[in-house]
Amino acid sequence: MDGAVQPAENGRVRSDRVIAVEGLSKSFGGKIVVDNIAIDVRRGQVFGFLGPNGSGKTTTIRMLCGLLTPDAGTGTCLGHDIRTEQTAIKRRVGYMTQRFSLYEDLSIRENLEFIARVYGMDRRAQRVAAALEQLGLVARQNQLAGTLSGGWKQRLALAACILHEPELLLLDEPTAGVDPKARREFWDEIHRLAARGLTVLVSTHYMDEAERCHEIAYIAYGKLIARGTVHDVISRAGLATWLVEGEGLGALAERLRKTDGVDMVAAFGTALHVSAMDEAALERATAPYRDDPRWHWERSEASLEDVFIQLMTQSRSEQP
Repeated sequence: MDGAVQPAENGRVRSDRVIAVEGLSKSFGGKIVVDNIAIDVRRGQVFGFLGPNGSGKTTTIRMLCGLLTPDAGTGTCLGHDIRTEQTAIKRRVGYMTQRFSLYEDLSIRENLEFIARVYGMDRRAQRVAAALEQLGLVARQNQLAGTLSGGWKQRLALAACILHEPELLLLDEPTAGVDPKARREFWDEIHRLAARGLTVLVSTHYMDEAERCHEIAYIAYGKLIARGTVHDVISRAGLATWLVEGEGLGALAERLRKTDGVDMVAAFGTALHVSAMDEAALERATAPYRDDPRWHWERSEASLEDVFIQLMTQSRSEQP
């Protein structure tokens, strides 16, 4: 149950609500970057934060972890007020940015030991050993960080984020620029951490990553426009979709894009997704093509990508 209070641990009362904010807003130079956003994240969740570039994702994350003060809005992160207890929040949060920012002329182990010393952590040797083991870095611990591939640099950055044993990880597009295998391995590790009770909020552009989250939130132009499980977001979008296979799909796609009643046409491998918000209008628009023996049509559930493209298009049209 949301907001349920757990027994005290180390003298501190725990709540299942790790992030609970509403009305979160931020402007820069008179331009609204984040506009009245509400987020609720429970302990142990992997929560996906999605949206196009410039949508306000990074600004929101920085407000949640105490790096920025919101212009408006209230709420808590790990039980601390996001406006007045930012220092306390930062102590209990691990924040991983898009850019690799560790020392490339130090080894993996030396990087972790340096971070532990700089921040005056206790049990330094134990913490470093645990991070190396947890992220599968033991065999490479003496390798210079500058010689690592993107995937291994990503693991080192994550190890650095968990050295101080945070309760919340904020990951800002952490898998940008790494190969699919490294991305999958990274997400496997994220879910292992969450299974141990760590809460993770991660921003991403990748639809396959969004589908691995327990819940997602999608923002565009600073506004929250969808949230929930992937199934819920797709269901609530109400996007009627046909899957089309056959010959000459390129020419068919161009014709359909010019047809009234069709909102979106997208190629997925050897098939097309043909979608619209108005199901009846889509039925009428596609009827002449569905009788053509060159193509096989069948009703399909919209993909998450279909839904997000439609949401982004709607949000753009609503901008002044």
